[in-house]
Amino acid sequence: MFDGEKPVRAYRIGLGLSPVGNKVRQGDRRTPEGDFYVFTRNDKSAFYLSLGISYPNEIHAERGLRDGLITKDQYLAIKQALKVKSRPPQNTKLGGDIYIHGKGAGSDWTWGCVALDDPDMRELFNAIRVGTPVRIEP
Repeated sequence: MFDGEKPVRAYRIGLGLSPVGNKVRQGDRRTPEGDFYVFTRNDKSAFYLSLGISYPNEIHAERGLRDGLITKDQYLAIKQALKVKSRPPQNTKLGGDIYIHGKGAGSDWTWGCVALDDPDMRELFNAIRVGTPVRIEP
């Protein structure tokens, strides 16, 4: 977590079952890389608490359109959602439902999410609001 330019605290995390490389398509078990924002907070998550991440972002959408994974209409719907900072379409061949959530960071076990230990997730959940920027880097 960052406060301006200064790191406040580092968290131990778990990623997708295929933790190396950027997410390309639904079911690849990779965690997407890039710049996103939190589009929802869920205090009733099956994974303790969760923060929805705005995947796919514009870069993923452009690649998906170019590679024939999504249609032009899906691409435009993604761009529109990003423009108004709402939930991008989650049901395309790019995949979706990427969250930062609890239930443990001891290994890379998710289908593409970012997992934290529950106490860390509680701290992050209490500090983060909808619209907060998120960067996922390799």
